[in-house]
Amino acid sequence: MNKKILANFALFLTGLIWGVSFVAQKAGMDYVGPFGFNFARSILGGLSLIPVIFVAKMMKEDTRTKAVKHEQHINLAKAGLSCGLALFTAMSIQQYSMLSASAGKAGFISALYIIFVPLILTFFGEKLSKNVKISVGLALVGLYLLCFKNSISGFDMYDGLLLVGAFFYGVHIIVVNHFSKFVNATKVSCVQFFVVGILSMLLMLLFETPTWAGFVACKIPILYAGILTCGVAYTLQIFGQKYTPPTIASLILCLESVFAVLGGVMILHESMTPREIFGCVFMISAVVLSQIQTKALKKGYPQFQKIEKD
Repeated sequence: MNKKILANFALFLTGLIWGVSFVAQKAGMDYVGPFGFNFARSILGGLSLIPVIFVAKMMKEDTRTKAVKHEQHINLAKAGLSCGLALFTAMSIQQYSMLSASAGKAGFISALYIIFVPLILTFFGEKLSKNVKISVGLALVGLYLLCFKNSISGFDMYDGLLLVGAFFYGVHIIVVNHFSKFVNATKVSCVQFFVVGILSMLLMLLFETPTWAGFVACKIPILYAGILTCGVAYTLQIFGQKYTPPTIASLILCLESVFAVLGGVMILHESMTPREIFGCVFMISAVVLSQIQTKALKKGYPQFQKIEKD
C-alpha cells in the first residue's frame, strides 16, 4: 500500500484515539480525582514511550562525542521540565473540568488551542493572518452556541475552565517549539509526562484521598489514556507526519473533536441540543480555517514539526 495512504490512515487513527481519550477522561472521574487520574496516565504515558526511544536508538548509530551528549542531556532536562510544567497546567485544568463537562464539549473547546497559538504569538511580534482573524470570530460564535444556555449568566464555570486549559495547551505548543531545535521530540515527551506525573502525584496527595480500589476500578480509562493516547497514538503520529504534509496532517488531526462527540454519544450516551451542534460546526470550521494557507502553517506548527535529533 502507498506510504502516503498508510500515513494518512495513521493520522486518522491518531485523531480517533485522541478523541476517544476524552471519553476515558470523563469515565475516569467516576473512580478517582483529576490529579490522581493525571498521575496514573502520565506515568504510564512516559513508560510507554521508553520502548519507542529504545527502538529508535537501536536503529541509528550513535556518533556523538561526550561533550555533545552532555549538552544534549542538559537541553533535554530543561526542555522536559519546561514542557512538563506547561503541560501539567493544561492537563490539570482540563481534567478538573471533566468533573462536569461532557466529553464531546470538552473535545471541541480544547481544540481551540490551535487558534490560541497564533493569538499568543502576537505578543512576540507575530502578525495574525486574515484566516486566523476570521477563525477567532467563528470560534466565539461557536463558543456562545455551545456553552451559553440562554444568556451570559448561563455560562458554565467548567466550560470556562476548558477554555483556559486550551489556552495553556497553546502555551505548551509554543514552549515545545522553542526547544524543538535542540532536543529529540520523543525524549522530551517522555520526560514531560514523568514531570506531569510527579507534580500530579504531589497534588493528589495534598488535595485528594486516592485509594487502590479506585485506581483498580479505573484501570480501563487509565490504561487507554496512558498507553494508547500517549505511546500508541504518538508513535502513529510520528509515522504519519513523516509522509504527510503539515497542512493535511493538521486537518486530519482536527477530527479529534468530532471523535470526542461520537465517543461521548456511543459510549457515555451523551447528547447535544441542535444549538450545541451548530456551535460545534462553527468551532470545527474555525479550527480548520485557521490551519489553511497561513504563514505559521507553511512553517509547520510546532506540534506537526518533524524533529530528527538524537
